[in-house]
Amino acid sequence: MTLLIYDDIFLRHDTGYDHPENAKRIRNTVTHLKQSILWEQLRVEKPRAALVEEIGLVHPLSYIETIKKIADAGGGRLDADTVISTASYHSAIHAAGAPLTAIDLIMKGEEKNAFCLIRPPGHHARPAYGMGFCLFNNTAIAAKYLQSQYRLEKVFIVDWDVHHGNGTQDTFYYDPTVFYCSIHRYPFYPGSGRKEETGQGEGKGYTLNFPLSADTPPRKYTELFSDVMEQSMAFFSPDFIFISAGFDTYKKDPIGGLNLEMEDFGTLTEIVTKSAERYCKGMIVSCLEGGYHLSDLPLCIETHLKALLRG
Repeated sequence: MTLLIYDDIFLRHDTGYDHPENAKRIRNTVTHLKQSILWEQLRVEKPRAALVEEIGLVHPLSYIETIKKIADAGGGRLDADTVISTASYHSAIHAAGAPLTAIDLIMKGEEKNAFCLIRPPGHHARPAYGMGFCLFNNTAIAAKYLQSQYRLEKVFIVDWDVHHGNGTQDTFYYDPTVFYCSIHRYPFYPGSGRKEETGQGEGKGYTLNFPLSADTPPRKYTELFSDVMEQSMAFFSPDFIFISAGFDTYKKDPIGGLNLEMEDFGTLTEIVTKSAERYCKGMIVSCLEGGYHLSDLPLCIETHLKALLRG
């Protein structure tokens, strides 16, 4: 079975009226999955809260404390887009703990893949500060946790969010043990993710960016994604795969858009699961990033989950 890591605590992160990253994204998805037969086919587990020292594998203690202080003081903003409410710290430490929960179960051999239905998202969170709706970098923390706890050295992160995951890239830019691969719209927020950004020092060659124009046809996107994954996997031969699963590449997304149809998310997922079967015993943890079409996001996620189940 595929693990679904979820808790209602993620609904409590309050970004305010008319913010695109809001609780309806998760609430609508849970309602849809429960109304379908898919919910019964998944192994649903609650996440634990990540410990401060686990979050500290990526973020300095001073930053973690800042997020907690702002929440405890009644909330505030890190920037114009990134909101902290009174419940946001507890939501964020559980969002960071969700992939850790999944990792522990997968490494015990109980399941082989998982989807973390979480918020706030994480891939824009740089080590010293959050931005772009993100507080803690959930996937980066999970990669570091996997390496420190289970001694798996080579971790592959594939990010198909419409926005470049600048926080994840920054975390591992000098690190040859984590291969970060992003396919994203460019030029676009946050402004990073050029082809020339390939890592530095020992990490040179372990960051791969594929910037695409807004008018890229879906077929070209999926063909390019398949080629990129095949070449990257053959080069790196990972021990474990993470997906930063943004669904804002969907053609109707209100703030993203790269023309993908719902069924394309199944295709992307199948490409990753085939690579996982070949290189790392099928082990995948996928974490929700973007995706803001409130009625269609649940359908895109359903397509992703069905492909994980088939994997």
